[in-house]
Formats: sequence, C-alpha cells, structure tokens
Amino acid sequence: MSRHFTYPITLKKQKEGGYLIQFPDFPEAITQGEDLQDVIEQATDCLEETIANRIIMKMDIAKPSKIKKQNHCVMLNTTLAAKTALYLAMRLQKLSQSKLARKLSVDEKQIRRLLDPYYNSKLPNIEDALHHLGQQLEIKVSNATTLNHNNK
Repeated sequence: MSRHFTYPITLKKQKEGGYLIQFPDFPEAITQGEDLQDVIEQATDCLEETIANRIIMKMDIAKPSKIKKQNHCVMLNTTLAAKTALYLAMRLQKLSQSKLARKLSVDEKQIRRLLDPYYNSKLPNIEDALHHLGQQLEIKVSNATTLNHNNK
C-alpha cells in the first residue's frame, strides 16, 4: 500500500475579499483565507483537523484525488502523515490496537498514543509499528511548499 498525503484544494475568490477553500476529497472540510499565504496556512490546518477527526471517529480517509492543473494542494505534516499511514495500515489488516500492542510487545496505551493525532509521537516509533505491519515509511524532501502543486 503506497500512499501520499498531498490533497487538492479548490479556491473561490470571494466578493467581500479573501478565498473560500474546499477539499474535493473531504466535503466537510471548508475554510477561508485572506490572501494566498493565509490560504496555505488555513488549508493546511483544516486538512490536519479533518484527518485528525476522521482518525478519532474511526472513519475512512480518502486517497487524494489526482491534482489537476487548475487545482492547488496542501499536505499533511510529517508526523500526522505517518500516524495516518499507521491508522490506514491497521484498518486494512483489520488489526485492533490491542493486537498491534501484543505484536510489538508494548502496552496498549503506547499504540493509542501513536494513533493520537494530538500526541507528539516520535517518528521512529511510528516507523517501527509500520514495519511490523509490512509497511515502510519514506520521507521525501522537495522545494518549500507552494500553493500550486504544478510549480514544485
């Protein structure tokens, strides 16, 4: 299972100023930004809160739609992307937190923390859990975040 966590957004310029931001993959994710810099910050925050909520509520997380030329995009921060990958791997394998804890020989609360979007988990711990699920965490370094994916 190969996943990336860069999601397209649509922007609609508002008459009163600023931009309405929507995510085609998450109908509930709607926010606004005053200018393009604010759009990046607000869209990123909105995406992270949407993913966090879906993890907490044990809901599906959509694969990112293809990013078209007219789309802009934002991505999850590294730690939340890793936590999301772990969450998805566990769902795919129908593995409970208890079963993963036994597999890793750790207390179940450690697994709860690894999956908690708001807990500051260490990447090596998430990477180890993913490894036990047959997954490998890869990190890619690229140019600084730009609003339009096609400029990367």
